[in-house]
Amino acid sequence: MKFGLFGSAQAKRGGPDVDSAKGYRDWLEYNTEAEALGFHSTFAVEHHFTGFGQVSATVNLLTYLAAQTSTIRLGTAVMVLPWHNPVLLAEQVATLDLLSGGRFDFGVGKGYRFNEFQGFRIPMEEAQARFEESLKIMTKSWTEDEPWTYEGEFWSFEDVVVEPPTAQQPHPPFWMGAGSPASIETVAERGYNLLVDQFAPVDTTIGRVDTFRDSVEARGRTFNPYDVGVARGLYVAKDAADRDAAIERRIAARSRVDNLAQRPDGGNKASIMSYDDSVEATAAAAMFGTVDEIVEKIQTFHDAGVRYMLFSDGGTGIEGLRTFSKEIMPHFADDEDDTVVARAAE
Repeated sequence: MKFGLFGSAQAKRGGPDVDSAKGYRDWLEYNTEAEALGFHSTFAVEHHFTGFGQVSATVNLLTYLAAQTSTIRLGTAVMVLPWHNPVLLAEQVATLDLLSGGRFDFGVGKGYRFNEFQGFRIPMEEAQARFEESLKIMTKSWTEDEPWTYEGEFWSFEDVVVEPPTAQQPHPPFWMGAGSPASIETVAERGYNLLVDQFAPVDTTIGRVDTFRDSVEARGRTFNPYDVGVARGLYVAKDAADRDAAIERRIAARSRVDNLAQRPDGGNKASIMSYDDSVEATAAAAMFGTVDEIVEKIQTFHDAGVRYMLFSDGGTGIEGLRTFSKEIMPHFADDEDDTVVARAAE
């Protein structure tokens, strides 16, 4: 199996005695240590206007991390395309991909938090159309070598050519989050890789991976299990009491985010906000527990054909990574060729 990271740095606001950069430096140290411990990748979020310091300039942060690392892949999960000038973003992504030696994975999405759309004065109803147009423009930006002109619904460009070229050809791989069968089918149809959110129940998540596998194979392509990243929260607990306290903190943090994301009329039905947030459901979905408990949970995914997992830090930090690398990773150092993994049911 391959293991990566997923999450955010945090910059605190305050007076002259507050070091706002400390959270970012901690995040950089966390990721450089992860590379040394054998983690395959790190995916950083993009969020705005939270008041608690989530990453907003994601490409900038990953470019800085690229200069401090040499092997770990650098991803976004996700860049919300409706908020960005697609040509400017294409230039920034190309620069990161070039400077990192082709280590960039471009996770994209249309967004789901109401407060962010409100802050940018962009109607949520336009999210899908803006997303589709931006995808079209960014792909064109990376694949056209001669100046081009574009007239669209939201964006227009005249006589432009995007520089620099990307290191990966024809462009960095796209990753998309999806939950419903129809949206998973769309990811497969585009030829993109799939990200599965961290809050979905285990059975739901495995079902989504199966749906993606079926969709890829139905289009005559070979399914690669490393083209699906399954996100989970991770907390390597000392004991049951430590685990339970961490689960309560996770529930509180999720509630805070959901309050930002929800529309005033309660009409935001994004799948990531639809899951049971009880203690029991949270404990079952997250990789919170002792080493033995986490091994057992990962084994369930492994037996179902999952080969790539991304972990957001639930609070154990670098020491948790070290324990994971030393005591959990060796359980999943597969000897067999995992290029194609059959369903557990078969």
